[in-house]
Amino acid sequence: MKLNISTILTGCGLGAMIALQSCSLDEYNPGGFDIDNIATSTTGYDYIINQCYFGLERGFYNTTDFMKFTEGNTDLWTSKTNTKGEEDHFFRYYANAVTREYTNTFWNAAYDGIGGCNIAIRDVNSAPFSTQAERNEKVAQAYFLRSLYYYHLVEMFGGVVMIDENTTVTTYSPERTEPIDIYTKIIIPGFRFAVEWLPVGDETADGRPTKKAALAFLSKACLATQQYGTTDFLQEGQEAAQKLITDCENGGGTYGAYMYPTFDEVFKEANNKTNKEALWKYSINEKGASLGNQNLNQNDKHFMCQLNHFGARIFGTEESIKAWDGGQAGDCMPTQHLLNLFVQADGTLDPRFHQSFITQWNANNAYAWSEGDCKLYDKDASKKDTPIAVGDLAIKIVMPQDADYASEVANKANSNYLLVDYKDVYDDASKSIIMKKGDGENNYRYFYPSLNKHCSTNYYDANVNKLRFGNKNAIIVMRMAEIYLIAAEYDILLNGGSKAMGYINKVRQRAGANALTGTADIRTVIDERGRELCGEFTRLYDLKRVGLLKNDSYIKSTRPEVAEYFNVDYVLRPIPQQYTDLILNGPMFTNPGY
Repeated sequence: MKLNISTILTGCGLGAMIALQSCSLDEYNPGGFDIDNIATSTTGYDYIINQCYFGLERGFYNTTDFMKFTEGNTDLWTSKTNTKGEEDHFFRYYANAVTREYTNTFWNAAYDGIGGCNIAIRDVNSAPFSTQAERNEKVAQAYFLRSLYYYHLVEMFGGVVMIDENTTVTTYSPERTEPIDIYTKIIIPGFRFAVEWLPVGDETADGRPTKKAALAFLSKACLATQQYGTTDFLQEGQEAAQKLITDCENGGGTYGAYMYPTFDEVFKEANNKTNKEALWKYSINEKGASLGNQNLNQNDKHFMCQLNHFGARIFGTEESIKAWDGGQAGDCMPTQHLLNLFVQADGTLDPRFHQSFITQWNANNAYAWSEGDCKLYDKDASKKDTPIAVGDLAIKIVMPQDADYASEVANKANSNYLLVDYKDVYDDASKSIIMKKGDGENNYRYFYPSLNKHCSTNYYDANVNKLRFGNKNAIIVMRMAEIYLIAAEYDILLNGGSKAMGYINKVRQRAGANALTGTADIRTVIDERGRELCGEFTRLYDLKRVGLLKNDSYIKSTRPEVAEYFNVDYVLRPIPQQYTDLILNGPMFTNPGY
C-alpha cells in the first residue's frame, strides 16, 4: 500500500512488547500528537488507519523471508542448487540444528500491525465521521488487517497471544490461545465485518482492500478451520467462495470479480498495477516506504537460477538487474516434484510450465567458450573460443516433453549456447537433484527453470552504486483462480466432491491444460494448487491444512532426499526465542521440535 505515513504512532510498542500486552505511549512527543487526541479528527484517524498497514511493510509479502516462510520446507522448493547448509531452516527442516531466531521480524511485525489495528478499532467512535456507514467503512480496514495478521500468526505458529484491545497493562505471563478460539473470536468476525463494510470494486492504487478481498479471505479462513476439529465454518466459507465465482461468471457487476481468459495475462507486467484477477494486491509507493526503497518488492530475486556461473551472463550492472529475465541469483530452486506436476497424463507439458518459468536467457556479456567450460558442459573441443555476443542465446534448458527436446540434446555438443537437459539436473528415479557428475560437482545444477511470476523491469533506483533497487510493481496476494480451487476443496469436504472437478477444470481450461477426469480428491486439489499457485505464499499452509505435513509419508514420497531431516513436529514454525526468553512462561510458547 502507499504508505506515506507520518510515524506519529509507535504501533503499540514494537512487536515483542505488544505480545506482552503492553502499549504505553507516554514518551514526550514534540509534534504534539498523542494517542488520546489524534482520532478526534478524520485526518488524524486516517493516520491511525495508515499505521495498521505498517506491519505488512515490515515483515510480510515484500520482505526477504516471508516467501520462504510460506513456500519453503514444502514439496515444491529446495535451496539454490540444492546445496546443504544453504538456509537449511527454510528448505531442509533445520537439518537437525534448529534456530529459533529467524522468525523475529515476522513475529514482531505482525504484533505491531495488530497493535495499530486495535487502536483504530478502539478509537473509531472518537472521529467525527458524517455517518455511521462512513465510520464503519473506514474501520473495516483495521478489522480486515487484524484478521489477516492473526491468520498468518496462527497458521505459522499455532496458538499465540490473542490481543483484541489496546491496553496499557503489562503481563510477563501471557496466555496462549488455541487457534480455533482465535479464528472464532477475531479472524472470522473481522473478515465478516470487512465483507459487510468495505467498499465494492477494485482496490485503490494504494492497495487498500475492498469487499472482494474480504470475501476471499473469509472463505480462505473458514477453510483453514477444518484442521482444528470443527466443521462449523465450512458452509459459510463455501458460500463466500461461491459469491465470488457467481460474480466472476456473471461479469463482475456485484464485487468486481474477474479471471483473465488466459493464464499468460495474469503475470504480464502491463496488467500488474491494475490486475483485474487480483482479489487483493500489496503495493508500496517508493516515495512513501518508511523502511527504505531497497525494501520494496524484490520477490523476483527468490527464484532466479545461478546464471553468473556461465560467463555469458553477469550480475552487477543496472541493466542486468532491470532485465525481465532476471539478474541476481535467488534462493528457491524447483524440486523434481514441482516440475513433474506440470507433466500431463498424455506426456505433454501443461502450458503453465513455460508461462510460469524462464528456461532460456540471452547473453548480457560478451563471452567465448573456454576449454574448461567445454569440458564442464559437454561441448566438443572444437567449440573452444566460439564467441557468444551480447544478445545471442546463451543458456537454454530443455524438458523431455518439449517438442525440440530430441534435436536439442542430439546437438548439445555443437550448439553455441549452453544446453541444459532436464536430465542433467533432475533424477526422476530418486526424485532428487543430481549433485555429482562422475567424480566431481555437477555444474549443470546451477541452471534450472526460474519462476517468473514476480519478475519486473519496473525498478526504482535508490542507489545505483550499491545496487539498491526495489520493484515498484504490486504483489498479487490472492487472485480469482484460487477461489475456484478453494471451492473444489469445499465441495469435497461438504458434498463428497461431485462438483470439485468442474471447479478444477475451469482453472485448467483457462490455462489450456488437458481436462482431468474422474472424481477429485484432496490430493487432486493440492496438486492443482501446486501448478497454479506455486510461488504465491500458499504452499506451507496448504500442506498443513490438509494434513500432509502431519504424516511423513507425503514428504518422503515427494522429497525423499530430505526425509532424514523431516519431523512431524515441524508443521509449525518456531516462536522466536527473543520472545520466549522475555516472558516467565516461555516453555508454553516453545513449539514441539524446537
